[in-house]
Amino acid sequence: MRAVRYDRFGSMPVIVELPTPEAPVDGVVVTVRATGVCRSDWHAWKGHDDSVSLPHVPGHEFSGTVSAVGDDVTGFAVGDRVTAPFVFACGTCEQCREGATQVCTRQQQPGFTLPGSYAEAVVVPHADVNLVALPDEVGFAEAAGLGCRFGTAYHALHARGRVAAGEWVAVFGCGGVGLSTVLVAVAAGARVIAVDVSPAALERAAALGATTLPMGEDVAATVHGVTGGGAHVSVDAYGSRATSLAAVGSLRPRGRHVQVGLLLDDEAVPVIPMGRVIADELEMLGSHGIAVGEYAVMLDDVVAGRLRPAESIGRTIGFGDLPDALEAMDRPAPGSGMTVAVF
Repeated sequence: MRAVRYDRFGSMPVIVELPTPEAPVDGVVVTVRATGVCRSDWHAWKGHDDSVSLPHVPGHEFSGTVSAVGDDVTGFAVGDRVTAPFVFACGTCEQCREGATQVCTRQQQPGFTLPGSYAEAVVVPHADVNLVALPDEVGFAEAAGLGCRFGTAYHALHARGRVAAGEWVAVFGCGGVGLSTVLVAVAAGARVIAVDVSPAALERAAALGATTLPMGEDVAATVHGVTGGGAHVSVDAYGSRATSLAAVGSLRPRGRHVQVGLLLDDEAVPVIPMGRVIADELEMLGSHGIAVGEYAVMLDDVVAGRLRPAESIGRTIGFGDLPDALEAMDRPAPGSGMTVAVF
């Protein structure tokens, strides 16, 4: 099979021929039909994640069809259309038994601890736990983002942020996760403010139903003015000291902040005003991916048209374009929305 691989952190990824993987006894092989190009893939490529071993095949958000099935798998068959969250859970630890597969203590992740989906085939272990059947009405390209960006936004707002209709949601960062967050918040009946430095990203967020603001020193105060006292929920979908601090600063008393964007390298330790967290009873919430059990309701909303993940896609590319697409993330994006490679 063809796969994209890099042998050193930061070196130009190349397309190589690798053996097609075999299905483990409890897992499946998925023929990849679409995979997203995510900022987390860039962090792994740059060496910001110590779970990555070299040489490495990146990619962690994908969809496709089952091409091989292990002997112990009972819920899936060759030919099934599927997707999966980027956290491959064990299914047996305390967190998994409680349904919180996204924080499994023995988790594996494609594109990080395992070979990823920048390849023509990817292995999903513990398939009966981790694999998700894909309705025929949901295309492979839009499904690719459900395992990370769109699914992450859904979990962040509903399971963690407890968003309610009529509330104000402030989204900081309008990349793939941020635009997905705008879509999910609007579908929930929330009023949304989107913040970014990119005019193209803000234009896209406005088209999806958000009031937009440019990122700046006074943006938190501006959010307070627009919302009449601050956001009920803030989401840092970018991941930096500046965006996390501004997002927390934009909250009204008893507001909920959800941290989604990864804070790595020099940005790893933001300074949060804990005095205000105490005085205003703010909630600081982390959010990591999406639980397998949340897919059913999310997919029902996608099929019914209440959620439109396709609107978070900025461009589609081919398999051969993946190395250049990953390398291009070293520079500011020329457009907006997520990039999906369709095979």
